[in-house]
Amino acid sequence: MGMNYLHRVLCRSALWERTSVKKIVPWALAGLDLGDSALEIGPGYGADVRALRARAATLTGVEIDPELAAGLRSRHGERLRVVQGDGAAMPLPENEFSSVVCFTMLHHVPSPSRQDELFAEALRVLRPGGVFAGSDGLDQLPFRLMHVGDTCVPVPPETITERLARIGFTDIEVDKRLSSFRFRARRPGS
Repeated sequence: MGMNYLHRVLCRSALWERTSVKKIVPWALAGLDLGDSALEIGPGYGADVRALRARAATLTGVEIDPELAAGLRSRHGERLRVVQGDGAAMPLPENEFSSVVCFTMLHHVPSPSRQDELFAEALRVLRPGGVFAGSDGLDQLPFRLMHVGDTCVPVPPETITERLARIGFTDIEVDKRLSSFRFRARRPGS
């Protein structure tokens, strides 16, 4: 999905990776066990790879941008299996992952219906009992300014519980803090 120049520079910076490793991922995943096989939808430049590998034995990333997918393969080698594809139509089998995560990328999915397709795909590739979790930014002025010229369709946190439940998720939790929200849900089953 489209990102402006400033946004691309920030997302590939060491500062963003530190922020992700020390703040975003720990807050979004607090108290969650990712199990043995995690999938990250939209890893972008790979800021979350190190933090996620500390939580799961294997990590796969589905990245829509071919250049970013190639960069992930080059930078992370054996730490991350990279699949170039769309998170709303993943070329992956059903029931493959113990967890699916996504961080600060849902707003780059170009419409609410495509976001719902991504949620449905997360459910499809999860094993029964698996967790879907992540975070995204709140629709506030600084967030909008950062995304001028980007694909930017914010997810209202007030709607995500109903949207995930409609798709089939259970045990849904949504929390907000200053400029972001986190969510977590489970695929039914044992």
